[in-house]
This record gives sequence, C-alpha cells and structure tokens, in this order.
Amino acid sequence: MVRPPVTVSTTLRRRGLTEEAATAAVDQACRRLRLPTIRAVVADAATAARKDQLSYYGFLAELLLSECDDRDRRSVVRRIKGAGFPREKWLADFDFDANPNINPATIGTLATGDWIRKGQPLCLIGDSGTGKSHLLIGLGAAAAEAGYRVKYVLATRLVNELVEAADEKQLAHTIARYGRVDLLLLDELLSQESSHGGVKEGPNLGVTGGRCWGIRRTAGHAGPLQLHSAHISARRRALHPLVGITIAR
Repeated sequence: MVRPPVTVSTTLRRRGLTEEAATAAVDQACRRLRLPTIRAVVADAATAARKDQLSYYGFLAELLLSECDDRDRRSVVRRIKGAGFPREKWLADFDFDANPNINPATIGTLATGDWIRKGQPLCLIGDSGTGKSHLLIGLGAAAAEAGYRVKYVLATRLVNELVEAADEKQLAHTIARYGRVDLLLLDELLSQESSHGGVKEGPNLGVTGGRCWGIRRTAGHAGPLQLHSAHISARRRALHPLVGITIAR
C-alpha cells in the first residue's frame, strides 16, 4: 500500500501581530529552534534592513548567513580546543625573519591542508630553536580551521597511554579513538632509551588513519629544519621519504 505524500502547511498562522508580539514570537522561536545568533542580531538586522530597503528574502538571507557563519566559527573553536594544543601558536605570528631560509610559500602550501586530504604524512626535523613546535601547532590550528579533526599529544604521553590501555585490555578501543581524527600531531619525539640504559636520538613518527605528523631533533650538531612528506611501511616499520625540503639556518 502506497502512503500518500506528506504535505507541510506553509500558511501564515499569525497575521497582524503587534510589533511587541512579533518580537516575543521571534525570540521564542529562536530559542526553540536553537538559533542563538539570529536571536541576538535580529533587532539590529531589522533596523539595517529597513534602512537599506532590503527585500524580505534579503533580510532572511542576512539572518541565516549570520547564523551559519557563527556556527562555523564555534565549530572551529571546538576543534581547536579539542585538539589539546599546549599553547596558542598561529602561522601568522611565525617569525620568518629569524630563519630566513624557511620559505613562507612552502608553509602557505602546507597550510592549505591538501597533504592531509591526500593522506600524506609530514615530518618536521631540526634542532632546538628552528621553529618546529610553532609550525607544528600553527599548521595543526590551520587544519582545524579548515575543518579537519586534529589531536595534539606528546609522544611520551601517547606511549604511556597505549601501555596502560594494553594492561587494561583497552588497547583496541584507544587505537580506534585516535584513529577517528584526521590529523595526529606527535611532539617531542626526541629520544629513546638505548640498550646501555642511556638516552640517544631516535626516530620520530606518528601515524593515524594513514596520516601522520612527526617531529624530532637532528643529532650531533646544530642542523637545519627539514620538512618532508613520507610514506609509512607498516610491515617494516620504516620511514620512506617521498619529498624532502631542507631548510638550513
């Protein structure tokens, strides 16, 4: 049996509302429909619409676009907060003059997030003071602004969390939680314990969902900052650079 199509009535139910009653009705409707931005700006928007002689559709478009813009802004704030950055760092604040060999165009290209969409990992390699952490957080924030789900974590914390999860038989759940993000930022992969009980420089690598971001220091001397994409071999657990950019200081 075929059900008849559902029709939605668009009849205006309240004609001839007073200005006060209409204002109260708009306020109540915005609360019910969860439109906080429209509720906040509708009075000023109505005044501007009368002044600019906007059509009804123009007025409605202004209200709806304001709501959409504010929701996008709040979503960006939530993604950046959820990423867990230890401090605010923005690419706009990066001092390229301090290391003139870092090409702003290269950073600008990375800021588009195209490499994230393609599932290409990125590693930042360089000594202390070359700007690795600033670029790491700044590019992560740019990715969050572009709509990607981002998570920042120290390598030591991630290792401890995975070990504890394994002990509690929750390893698969923890890995799946990290796997839900689009970009996993691993910071301070600087060293690992050697077989002699000391500390030595180690590789830096973080992977989630085919995407990774690593950071480490070059060993032995004040070396350059390098940025490169890489391919991860899960079988060999090896890092195979695809594209390399060396930024000498």
